[in-house]
Amino acid sequence: MRVHVVSDVHGNSRDLAVAGDGADALVCLGDLVLFVDYADHGRGIFADLFGAGNTRRYVELRTARRFAEARELTARLWEGVDRGAALEEAVRRQYAELFAAFPTPTYATYGNVDVPRLWPEYAAEGTTVLDGRTADIGGWRFGFVGGGLPSPMRTPYEVDEEAYAAKVAALGEVDVLCSHIPPQVPELCYDTVARRFERGSEALLEAVRAVRPRYALFGHVHQPLARRTRIGRTECVNVGHFAATGRPWVLEW
Repeated sequence: MRVHVVSDVHGNSRDLAVAGDGADALVCLGDLVLFVDYADHGRGIFADLFGAGNTRRYVELRTARRFAEARELTARLWEGVDRGAALEEAVRRQYAELFAAFPTPTYATYGNVDVPRLWPEYAAEGTTVLDGRTADIGGWRFGFVGGGLPSPMRTPYEVDEEAYAAKVAALGEVDVLCSHIPPQVPELCYDTVARRFERGSEALLEAVRAVRPRYALFGHVHQPLARRTRIGRTECVNVGHFAATGRPWVLEW
């Protein structure tokens, strides 16, 4: 059995279209939407709406953790614009392209920048969306937990810790624990380029210790201090920043 795993697609529909080549299934751990491209300030929803110059300033403020100033900047830019309508239209355009690129079968969960309420409109037959649920893939039980935890970034799909922990607990025994964010392990959560710790989950870490799955797979941290570590028998793996690499992580058994 061969499964390809991607996360943090962020608009890379071209490589997503071939990410499942040679695999029995594709697993996607979320963040399909590209809102801001930190490397190319001319790409993404923010740049489409407000231009590369404003995007560059926004990235500078967020990278410096000057979140209040970043919010002030966006508040000025959004004046006179129907924010909800503009964002939804842009997200819909991206989802139409990205969901069309998914192979069959695909098993997907949400990232913290995704908009779950829109997914049913775009997930065609052959794409199974799971959050707090499990699926049997090749005789192994895969558990999926979508979204992120509350952060200063205030991204679209952040879940409070109690609700997130309930989704993790609902999975029960699994062979592969799939989530967008990592377990709360410092070296897995630290981004060496952004120079900050991203939110990891204590509930995921507790599940790894208690359930002892074969693998815990996740993304979210684009340039992690450590891409993998072992906790007991569980191999914890950041499957990579697919938007940048265009390469899926391969799981075979």
